[in-house]
Amino acid sequence: MMQRRTRQRDTIRAVIERANRPLDVQDVLARARRHVPRLGIATVYRTINALLADGIIVPVEIPGRPVTYERANLRHHHHFYCTACKKVYEMEGCLLGTRPAAPCGFKVESHEITLFGTCAACA
Repeated sequence: MMQRRTRQRDTIRAVIERANRPLDVQDVLARARRHVPRLGIATVYRTINALLADGIIVPVEIPGRPVTYERANLRHHHHFYCTACKKVYEMEGCLLGTRPAAPCGFKVESHEITLFGTCAACA
């Protein structure tokens, strides 16, 4: 579904790729507007949908919160959600190691872990 390249789309993609944490649509819009001041929210949504379809980004879903997005090429990792500033942060590595525990006879295909608390800036 690759769309033609435009300054707006290139900027949105760069914002997500350079972020050190998952971003929601409003974060993407605010950061991209630093480079393209008249950027509209509809363009952000269209571009995110195209990046998702092309497998360049993936959603990070925290129950009860807007979806955030991060690069798809990251190694397996988990997330930390700050209950004060409402930001999602990446945590390096896997908390469960190489063999997540499961009931006898069950086969684990994937897992996601989100820790909740306050980030260093909010603590």
